Amino acid sequence: MTTVASTVASLQLFGEPSRVRLLALLAREELTVAELTEVTSLGQSRVSTHLGKLREAGMLRDRRDGNSTYYSLNDDSMPAEARKLWMAIQEGMDDSILGADRDRCQRILRTRTKGGAWPDAVAGEMERHYSPGRTWESLAHGVVGLLRLGDVLDVGCGDGAVAQLVAPRASTVTCLDQSEKMIAAAKQRLARSPNATCVVGDAEKLPFGAESFDHVLLFNVLTCVSSAPRTLREASRVLRAGGEVSVIVLGNHEHAAAAAEYGHQHKGFAPGALRRMLEAVDLSVSACAVTSRERRVPHFTVVTASARKRHPAGERGQTNLREKTRKE
Repeated sequence: MTTVASTVASLQLFGEPSRVRLLALLAREELTVAELTEVTSLGQSRVSTHLGKLREAGMLRDRRDGNSTYYSLNDDSMPAEARKLWMAIQEGMDDSILGADRDRCQRILRTRTKGGAWPDAVAGEMERHYSPGRTWESLAHGVVGLLRLGDVLDVGCGDGAVAQLVAPRASTVTCLDQSEKMIAAAKQRLARSPNATCVVGDAEKLPFGAESFDHVLLFNVLTCVSSAPRTLREASRVLRAGGEVSVIVLGNHEHAAAAAEYGHQHKGFAPGALRRMLEAVDLSVSACAVTSRERRVPHFTVVTASARKRHPAGERGQTNLREKTRKE
C-alpha cells in the first residue's frame, strides 16, 4: 500500500530537473559518469550525487567494466510506485534541453565506438543498440529459415506478414482472420505461395475439423477476442496430437485506454494465468514467460508461450509427428 511518506519521497526524487535529465538519458543508453558529465555539462560530483540517490531509490542499475562503471535504467526491478511516476513524467516530456542532451549523447557514443571495436563497446547489452542490418526483422528471417513445419494455422493472421515468413518452410499455411479486408490483403501478399490458403473466420469458432493442423499460431490475438479460454480451446481442438501452439500476447497491464485504440478487449495476461489456460485445454506447456519489455511509453511487456497437444499414446505419437515433419 502506498503511504504519504513514500509518495512524497518519490515526488522529491523527480522534483530535481537534473535527475530527470539523467533518467531520460539512461532510459535510452548505458552511460558512465564521465559521459553523463560531458552530455549534461553538470559537474562530475553533482552527477555522481544524483546517480547515488537514483540508485538508492531503485531507479538505476550499474555494472563494472574494467575501470568504468556503466549506469542504465533499472527496467527489471524498479519499485512500482516510482515506475508509475516515471512513466507519467516520460509520457508528457517534450523539452529542448532533453533533445539537445540526446544529440550530444549520440555524438559521444559514436566517439566511444570509434575508440575500439563495436562489439566490445556493446558487449552484454547488444540488444539495446543498433548496427546496420542487425534488426529484429532480419533475425526473424534468419531463424525461420531453420524451421521445418507441417500444416500451419495462423489465427488472426492480419495481412499475412507472418504467414509469408512461414510459408516456404511449411507443408501448408492457412490464414484466418475475421476481417475481410485483412484477408484480401493476405491473399495478395501470399499470391506466390501455392501452399497458402486464406479464410475469413472466427477465432472462437474455427471452421476446421478436429486434428487438422500440426502447428497453430496465436500471435497478438488473445487480447482481441471476447473469450481467450474459448479461443485456446478451439486451437487445441484443431491441433493434432503432438502438435504445437505458439502464443504471443501482451502481459497484464493498466493501460486499457492506450490498448483499446487497437481493438483490445482484455488488459493482457500474466504468464501464470496464460499457463493455466493452456493446461486447461489439454496442452502441455514447455515455455511461458515475459520475454520483452517495450522501451517506449507505456512500456508494455510481452509474454510468449509454447505448448504441445498431449498424445494419448505418449511419446510415440510425438515421435511420429517429428518424423512426418522431417520427411516433408
